[in-house]
Amino acid sequence: MIKTLLSQVKQYKLVSVLTPICMILEVILESFIPLVIGWLITNGIEAKDQSKIIYYGVIMIILAVLSLIVGALGGIFGSKASTGFAKNLRKAMFENIQTFSFSNIDKFSTASLITRLTTDVTNLQMAYQMMLRMFTRAPFSLIVAMTMAFFVNKKIATIYLIAVLVLGTILVLIMSRAVKYFNAVFKKYDDLNESVQENIIGMRVVKSFVREDYEKERFKKASGNIYMMFKKAENIITYNGPVMMLTVYSCMILISWLGANYIVGGELAIGDLTTLLGYCMNILMSLMMLSMIFVMVTMSYASAKRITEVLNEKSDLTNGKCPIFEVIDGSIEFKDVSFSYKEDSDESVLKNINLSINAGETIGIIGGTGSAKTSLVNLISRLYDVSDGELFVGGVNVKEYDLETLRKKVAVVLQKNVLFSGTVLENLRWGNKEATKEECIEACKLACADGFIEKMKDGYDTFIEQGGSNVSGGQKQRLCIARALLTQPKVLILDDSTSAVDTATDARIREAFLKKIPDTTKIIIAQRISSIQHADRIIVMEDGEINGIGTHDYLVEHNDIYKDVYESQIGNTDLDVEGGAE
Repeated sequence: MIKTLLSQVKQYKLVSVLTPICMILEVILESFIPLVIGWLITNGIEAKDQSKIIYYGVIMIILAVLSLIVGALGGIFGSKASTGFAKNLRKAMFENIQTFSFSNIDKFSTASLITRLTTDVTNLQMAYQMMLRMFTRAPFSLIVAMTMAFFVNKKIATIYLIAVLVLGTILVLIMSRAVKYFNAVFKKYDDLNESVQENIIGMRVVKSFVREDYEKERFKKASGNIYMMFKKAENIITYNGPVMMLTVYSCMILISWLGANYIVGGELAIGDLTTLLGYCMNILMSLMMLSMIFVMVTMSYASAKRITEVLNEKSDLTNGKCPIFEVIDGSIEFKDVSFSYKEDSDESVLKNINLSINAGETIGIIGGTGSAKTSLVNLISRLYDVSDGELFVGGVNVKEYDLETLRKKVAVVLQKNVLFSGTVLENLRWGNKEATKEECIEACKLACADGFIEKMKDGYDTFIEQGGSNVSGGQKQRLCIARALLTQPKVLILDDSTSAVDTATDARIREAFLKKIPDTTKIIIAQRISSIQHADRIIVMEDGEINGIGTHDYLVEHNDIYKDVYESQIGNTDLDVEGGAE
């Protein structure tokens, strides 16, 4: 885990090294100040020597200024190192997430990934800065101050040693009790982010069903859980202060009492006692810093594990040693293909699929919910890998293609489409970033999207809100079809992607496909018979298997499932009204 995280320091290695060096120099310079104060009192003030007072005073000023400079440099270097480290972590996580296959993504919830990219990275950023600065400063300051105290007076310095051991033991006990709460709190952050995310995305549904009070209560509960966790942890940590101050004042009283006796007996100078009291504060404050470091490291350890999980997650879909960068045509062949979403699953989602599709064919797919229609087409663009058997596109096993090449030539348009904030043209150019406006317009004509776009105030420069919230479902689907067409695919998969489009527009889209892209293999998943009845062949899916395959007329006569669906929809054709989804 540590190796994985430190690999993200990268270009910030120099400042990461300079920070602790500056901290060490600051401690060394500060450690001489109590000693110089003691000399000033003994050799200057007590001896009434004005020149010595000025001499030691100048040394103290020089030490203080130098200490201030290196301390400031340490702060600057530490901030640069920690923020750079956090930047690299976010970048590495985000880039690795982009490589994930669907099976990798299934391991993490969206809310969890957001928490890891934000809260967890911020915790590590703070911990890293604290490690570079305080974790270097505190132990070194403790050791130096203890050494200097023994140098001044061994008997009194023994009090420090005993106090350090007692206080250190108590702090460890306090922190160990707080650890379990810090480990649990970040899972609660996932719940909070999930609540916020779902509420914002589903705001229209929330308002439609008047569920604002329910959502408020849900958020209050998630937020309250975090509050309670932190409250319990902080209640335990608050004992640090009283224990620390009790130890500090006890040491000062004991040192003052023993020191006074030693001064009366001539064994200790007044200046040395002042020096020892100064080191007392240094030692005990170092312990306080160490306790804070322990808290921060404890909090960040859970974050570190969560971030490392994302960084170490490797996509199970990779290119072969010699990937192929050209898809010759849109022919597709399934050979004894079986598939399950989990490797250790006993039951397959798809079972022994054997299917051959010629380039340029229009294939319809129909079946009930859970019949694995989407699972079947997801394998074609290699969003998942087959569990058994082989799948060929353009006569080549999909595992032998370069992933990017394959997915550009196998375009998928989903029922639940996503548009991004930006203009209509910017969204269309997701399909081809080099596409001209004329090419975008032509694609929109094929998808029957040009009509409503031209009616918009700014036409193709109209701004689309995040998620496409300012366009209807049918308009969104047609924009996504046009976006897919701009990739100039060899295979075009429409996964129920005209469900929000009226039957007349649906028919115009299919007619345009037939005339303008005859060589592209078109696979249409639909619930409406009218969307696929003119396909070259129709596949009927049931429980992950092909129940029947053939033309519309053949299936109406020979396949009971298809016949039942057809007959159930015949009586409802009058419900489809032209222009209903504009």
